[in-house]
Amino acid sequence: MLQSPDHKLILASKSRGRQELLRGAGLSFEALPADLDERAIEQTLWIDDKAPDPLDVAMLLAMAKAEHVSRQHPDAYVIGADQVLALDNEIFEKPTDMQTARRNLLRFRGRTHYLHAAICVSQGGDVIWRASESAAMTMRDFSAEFLDEYLTLADDSVLSSVGAYRLEESGVHLFEKIDGDYFTILGLPMLPLLNFLRHEKLILA
Repeated sequence: MLQSPDHKLILASKSRGRQELLRGAGLSFEALPADLDERAIEQTLWIDDKAPDPLDVAMLLAMAKAEHVSRQHPDAYVIGADQVLALDNEIFEKPTDMQTARRNLLRFRGRTHYLHAAICVSQGGDVIWRASESAAMTMRDFSAEFLDEYLTLADDSVLSSVGAYRLEESGVHLFEKIDGDYFTILGLPMLPLLNFLRHEKLILA
């Protein structure tokens, strides 16, 4: 992949998965996580105790990350991304322990939840581009025995995923049907991002 050496690219994230996706696409970048209180940012979208739209939450967090890092590196193109998992419009956070992971997976079992992924690019502290995509994830009605074995094999690695699964690994066994882009499921809509980078002549068109 030919990339312009004249423009610095920064990923405002410590996510190993997102970094691997960018490296896999041949992009050269620096990873600089944004140190933000994401839950406090999310709370700004609540109105009269009414839960916000999950996609709005994902976009607000993606923009906040990109803008925060961009203000410190105004000449760079800063990528911000976030992903929200919602079941019946209830937003889930990453499980804090294996008991929570089990409880969440039992709630997802036999039902369809949604992964909403938002991505943006900021320069000079301002967002200059953004996009969002969603994926419908239908889990099969797996047995308790399967769940025990799955959690044993996956161990604490499931705690790094909001859904307690990594689709690219053993988590694929949880699902009956998936409707959505693979990169969206992994938390970084790559195709819209690459189209933007080509438009800006940051990579070869």
